[in-house]
Amino acid sequence: LESPTPGTEEMSFTRRKGFFRQEVNKTIWELPRRYTAIIPVGSGAYGSVCSAIDKKTGDKVAIKKLCRPFQSEIFAKRAYRELTLLKHMQHENVIGLLDVFTSATSFDGFQDFYLVMPYMQTDLQKIMGHQFSEEKIQYLIYQVLKGLKYIHSAGIIHRDLKPGNLAVNEDCELKILDFGLARHTDTEMTGYVVTRWYRAPEVILNWMHYNQTVDIWSVGCIMAEMLTGKTLFKGKDCILLCAPPPHPAPPLSSFLLCRAPRFTKQKAKVHKYTQEL
Repeated sequence: LESPTPGTEEMSFTRRKGFFRQEVNKTIWELPRRYTAIIPVGSGAYGSVCSAIDKKTGDKVAIKKLCRPFQSEIFAKRAYRELTLLKHMQHENVIGLLDVFTSATSFDGFQDFYLVMPYMQTDLQKIMGHQFSEEKIQYLIYQVLKGLKYIHSAGIIHRDLKPGNLAVNEDCELKILDFGLARHTDTEMTGYVVTRWYRAPEVILNWMHYNQTVDIWSVGCIMAEMLTGKTLFKGKDCILLCAPPPHPAPPLSSFLLCRAPRFTKQKAKVHKYTQEL
């Protein structure tokens, strides 16, 4: 936990009382002293994540530092959207917000901020190569559908459901992550959504007009991948994605992948595949 070299960063930075600085993967993190044992656990295009211990509660948490959230209007909107949605999410299968902070002491110095969320050991992307039991797949998909029902009931479309945005812990408990691309159903849509392999046909073919059912398609793709061990639509571009998959989708996921009418989350939850849960 070293201070910056005199004459460099310290000239433009006034340390906020109760904060300390730590280098994480060649970037400087500025954190309240209540958080200790800072360990990097992941990074992406829009931010990086560390695990930490909250001395105030004794809990292990995940701290996300948003990457240059104010460098452009698009980045700023994404950061604001994620913060405001997380603030209002309160469901066992949707990640919640425990704390938010910045080390800045003035508006001019406000360059980044941090989100504190419950810690989850891994995500589906990291364990997708493992062979899942039928019971585990049932339980995980059921939790995704429960979380989606809550999100959709608030009039929100997630728009970026993929294995990497589904966090799981050692007890097989699942939480939906990352609301940076989410939209309210009454706002104008864009085509830049969802990792290509999990993108619904209506987003590809008619991106100005789609609704919450695009999330159901993504769940179908994820479920098929868990059941077969293979990505269902692994196209390099949107044209290849429109080609029939090389292997058929398994039972429930085939309903979720129906083009029209799309299977609803309510029907999926009472389908015989998940009904016993």
